[in-house]
Amino acid sequence: MTLAPETTTLRIQLRPATPTTSAVSSSAVDDDWFAVCDLSMLIPGRGVAALLPDGRQAALFLDRAGRMYAIDNRDPFSGAAVLSRGLTGTHQGRPFVASPLLKQRFDLESGRCLDDDSVTVTTYEVRAR
Repeated sequence: MTLAPETTTLRIQLRPATPTTSAVSSSAVDDDWFAVCDLSMLIPGRGVAALLPDGRQAALFLDRAGRMYAIDNRDPFSGAAVLSRGLTGTHQGRPFVASPLLKQRFDLESGRCLDDDSVTVTTYEVRAR
């Protein structure tokens, strides 16, 4: 399922992984967040793709403990926007999603590929408001 921000009830917000914010005011940092979907759209263990303002997609996940994750939806190995459809799990206590195409696993917290250390996907900070 792919969601466009203008067609959803807004509650989940994303922003790119935190840049250094020491010289940035807190109000400017708060402006970096953008809404993507309602929390009710996230089902533990299943991904949702959200269209971002720049045209890219993010894959959002909710685990069974209620933690939210967001990474780029594009699989860097195949180029397809499919990571939101991948299987979720844990490896050595780290949450991951496995690409449904070639099965590479991506750490949901760091974006690092667990099967090829030279590959990463963009991560996003997630909050519910």
